[in-house]
Amino acid sequence: MNASYKAILTEYLVWIDTLGYSQKMIICSQSVMKEFFVWLENKHIKSIDLLSAKHISEYHAYLETRPNKRHKGRMLGISHLNKSFYVVDKLLEFLHQHGMKNAPVPTKKFIKTDRTERIYKIETLTPQEIKTLYDCIPNVYPALPFEHRQVVKYELKLVFALFYGCGLRRSEGDKLQIQNVDFEQKTIFIEQGKNYKDRIVPMSENVCNNLKDYIYNYRKSLKLNHNRLFACGMQTQVQRLHHLQKICTDEQIREKRITLHILRHSIATHLLQNGMSIDNIALFLGHSSLDSTQIYTHLI
Repeated sequence: MNASYKAILTEYLVWIDTLGYSQKMIICSQSVMKEFFVWLENKHIKSIDLLSAKHISEYHAYLETRPNKRHKGRMLGISHLNKSFYVVDKLLEFLHQHGMKNAPVPTKKFIKTDRTERIYKIETLTPQEIKTLYDCIPNVYPALPFEHRQVVKYELKLVFALFYGCGLRRSEGDKLQIQNVDFEQKTIFIEQGKNYKDRIVPMSENVCNNLKDYIYNYRKSLKLNHNRLFACGMQTQVQRLHHLQKICTDEQIREKRITLHILRHSIATHLLQNGMSIDNIALFLGHSSLDSTQIYTHLI
């Protein structure tokens, strides 16, 4: 990325920060803009003054056909595409506000999600598959020294307690701090979740005991420079979860796609199957609209 594009990227990120966008959105915008500017350079468009509506249209087409770098054999998801379209539109708005009169007009491109297709794409694990995976935790990374394996075991148990047992989103688990856990009330306080909403999530007896074990027997012994519950970041937790999947002897589990969000989808489905009302599941998951929760009724 040339010096001109680097300077624009820096100013753009400062601009969206002053507009009040979240840190997560700023990081996402930085990633999208870097890819966009590299694409422009590969098309021999070395200056932003040369940018045209045709280039924006071609870039949209490129994204819609680009392979997914994280998941081999897949294309980019609709959510990712819409975020990219939005960030590029904000760049065009930024350029106009900073005096580039010949900058293309924002396209407002947005791909609507087909509800049936969205339901079809939701993947879940059965209660037995969750148990099978959980029971594999003692067998992780056999070549590692005992103390290192203990670290992985504690945090993998926490992954299941929070993302399955409490239905947290990835970002919510990442930000969760020790002081957000109330053992007396058996609740977890989610501060500034999606759409900046706070909520209180109940803990089952089993989840409560797992968190007590994690905090008092492991987490409090660590000398870290942060108060987050997880000692390691979410990317590390995802890698450990994938390792757990690989060592599982169940072939069906090994063939499934397993993510932190799939654990959340799974608990929502299991609660519905066990008779919990849609309203209560929506509160539990922190959904702003019942439409999001209704998907699980169609799923089962």
